[in-house]
Amino acid sequence: MSKYISLKESCCEANRKLPELGIVDLTFGNVSVYDPEAAVFAIKPSGVDYSILKAVDIVVLDLEGKVVEGSLRPSSDTPTHRYLYRNFKSIQCVVHTHSRNATAFAQAGRAIPCLGTTHSDYFYGDVPVTRAMTPEEVAGEYEWETGKVIVESFQNIDPLAVSAVLVRWHAPFVWGYSWQKAIENAYALEIIAEMTQKSLSLNQKATSVPQYLLDKHYLRKHGSSAYYGQS
Repeated sequence: MSKYISLKESCCEANRKLPELGIVDLTFGNVSVYDPEAAVFAIKPSGVDYSILKAVDIVVLDLEGKVVEGSLRPSSDTPTHRYLYRNFKSIQCVVHTHSRNATAFAQAGRAIPCLGTTHSDYFYGDVPVTRAMTPEEVAGEYEWETGKVIVESFQNIDPLAVSAVLVRWHAPFVWGYSWQKAIENAYALEIIAEMTQKSLSLNQKATSVPQYLLDKHYLRKHGSSAYYGQS
């Protein structure tokens, strides 16, 4: 039996959640799950339909990009995931989707502004959009460079407080401290993107929530004195 069977099963289950939640179409998207003790991550193989995906199909790599288990080709986005694990030290799952509403913001080159308390419950401020990648970055190690522009966008943002980004002209990447939380964040991002589009269609001058309201909603759920949910 595989020494990484638990990791591969978690990764398979996480990937299968994407179509269940309606945040992927066709084979657009992938999930990876990181094991910090083993310093390896599992990721969906490239182009495999979610409906037939099995744990045995999942590919395991180290943080240098070497395949340590699996016979299939890993996702083409693997270098982006690897770059994020190397730079965002507390995350254990990365979710990449082309969910329709969040991707619309990425294609428009717009951050998702924090217009309400639903957004505030999940993301501590606007969800940023990266700068456009240069022709040299795209022609070079494209997926690795994608990771670089994501991390560059978080120089002044805590990636655990805003656990999502929109890659310009591409789509969202989302992460979390567990695969369950990362999937939840990805689903929440799509819901919030849809709400934001509708809000802006009703009022193009809609303003962001004031800081005191953002603080209240985010910190009551995620702060050191959080009181949302059950202990």
